[in-house]
Amino acid sequence: MPIRQQQASNFYSGASQAWIEKALRGFEVSKLEKAPVAGLVPHAGWEFSGAVAAKVYQSIKAYRTPDTVICFGTVHQNIPDNAIYCRGAWETPFGKMSVDEALADRLLQRLSGLAERNESAHEHEHSIEVQMPFLKYFFPEARAVPISILPDERAHLVGRRVGELVKEESYNALIIGTTDLTHYGDAYFFTRAGYGHEAHEWMKRNDARIIGLASALRDDEIVAEAESNRNACGAGAMAATAGAAKVFGCRAGQVVAYTTSYDMAPEREFRLGVGYVGMLFCA
Repeated sequence: MPIRQQQASNFYSGASQAWIEKALRGFEVSKLEKAPVAGLVPHAGWEFSGAVAAKVYQSIKAYRTPDTVICFGTVHQNIPDNAIYCRGAWETPFGKMSVDEALADRLLQRLSGLAERNESAHEHEHSIEVQMPFLKYFFPEARAVPISILPDERAHLVGRRVGELVKEESYNALIIGTTDLTHYGDAYFFTRAGYGHEAHEWMKRNDARIIGLASALRDDEIVAEAESNRNACGAGAMAATAGAAKVFGCRAGQVVAYTTSYDMAPEREFRLGVGYVGMLFCA
């Protein structure tokens, strides 16, 4: 069985039960009328966005235990098409996360023309890898199906088809999508509102627009919004998550936590920051 080794462990160095417990200290899971069917989490270094992701996973765990987690990942490199990781397992600090090979094959069939089997497309991509320790910790018996989603006009259709398969065949599967939000500052060649407090507030408003689209399940508008306002690096994964949630019967997504890297490590003047949101979709 091929094992994908950890390649981006610097994003979650120090990952441990103690780290996660500290990140969740004082957090209380909100009362939900229905169980979560999907979640949206960030994928930056755990010191910046890990607590946001942990709160989403803790909220899901309070209501359900999935057999499989279908992971929609951000694409930070050039790949030929949406890519499904179909075989083997992923190494994590908490043990190996096995791939649900049977479900991966069914998804490959359902996504014909929209995705291909391509394990190598995941080799130098960190967005899903950053989630794997959380998944293994919170759902130790679950398996995963990683899918890298390009930010194009097909992204929401991928999510809808995945949702249709899971719903029609009654899989006990959870959808997790991962994206970070606005990347602001000279390092990202994006300083549309200058610097300082007002720029930070502008950045948060920029994030709020695309969060609003995801919450309203306007899945077919998310990629275009990100292209226009640069407020999601994983617009494809975000759109696919909202698309799947819509098929499951969700009416709206809800924010569990939101922060920015500047909030986590403030400097005298705001000049650089990335936004992070954690969301739940229930049905």
